[in-house]
Amino acid sequence: MRDDARPLAVFDLDGTLADNGHRQHFLEGARRDWKGFFAAAVDDPPLEKGVKLALSSAEQCEVVYLTGRPERCRRDTLAWLEQHGLPRGRVHMRRNDDRRPARRTKLEILKRLGREREVRILVDDDELVCDAAERAGFTVVRARWADSSPSLKDAQEREGRT
Repeated sequence: MRDDARPLAVFDLDGTLADNGHRQHFLEGARRDWKGFFAAAVDDPPLEKGVKLALSSAEQCEVVYLTGRPERCRRDTLAWLEQHGLPRGRVHMRRNDDRRPARRTKLEILKRLGREREVRILVDDDELVCDAAERAGFTVVRARWADSSPSLKDAQEREGRT
């Protein structure tokens, strides 16, 4: 089967493939340090369960990454993916000035991808993103293998940063 005909397996990064627990402290308190939060992403350990799922999905699907990280993090993100042996794939990132909730930005991109090709699965840890994707008819794997942070969940919904 030609690469451009394979279905897509769409993976989130933070909390799905990358363990961002060590940088949660940047989002606690009244003043969130987004610059520090994203700068520390280069040190995220991989989440074994997510990485295994991405590697096995690559056997039948084209792996695509869909993250709420801002575009300014692209170089570090690509280096992290390569460093941890993840499949090469397109990386869809949030515009630097986009502060909409992830459930909106990700669903918009997911729908666009679905018009181009079959989206076999979306793998994400954000319950609101998963709910929206399921309502839109996508098959979802809820990445519940990392500890979640109330500060991050609040930031995702209120500030549209991840």
